[in-house]
Amino acid sequence: MNPTEQMKRQQQYKTYVDQKTPRHNLWLNMLRAFLTGGAVCVLGQIIFNLCELQKLSQDDCSNWTSMLLVLISVILTGTGIYPKLAKWGGAGALVPTTGFANSVAAPAIEYKKEGQVFGIGCKIFTIAGPVILYGIFTSWFLGLLYWMWGMI
Repeated sequence: MNPTEQMKRQQQYKTYVDQKTPRHNLWLNMLRAFLTGGAVCVLGQIIFNLCELQKLSQDDCSNWTSMLLVLISVILTGTGIYPKLAKWGGAGALVPTTGFANSVAAPAIEYKKEGQVFGIGCKIFTIAGPVILYGIFTSWFLGLLYWMWGMI
């Protein structure tokens, strides 16, 4: 293939890629993420305030808030609402605790038909597993560094 044909072919490929690549509006995506993440935080604050009205301690309010946000996320994942919310809200739905709960519940629901052991047991942490693994390893490593720093 001569250089002219190669250039023409590269230009055709570039045109094809430009047509197939989705266009994103950065400002709109940031607004959606902000609104979605903000709604999750407002819901968490409402739960926390309701717990305070029940005269619970700060720690108990925090625990109930986390548990209820995770429960709501799992229920919404099971009903198919959370994936739509995550698609619309992007990182605003995927970054908070609710997104982590969704990343554990979604594979469990998807692979349930393969059985308890080979379906749910093997696949439940396919998305969240690396986060847990590297989070634990990083915590261990930083704890070791902290301990060594204390020895000096």
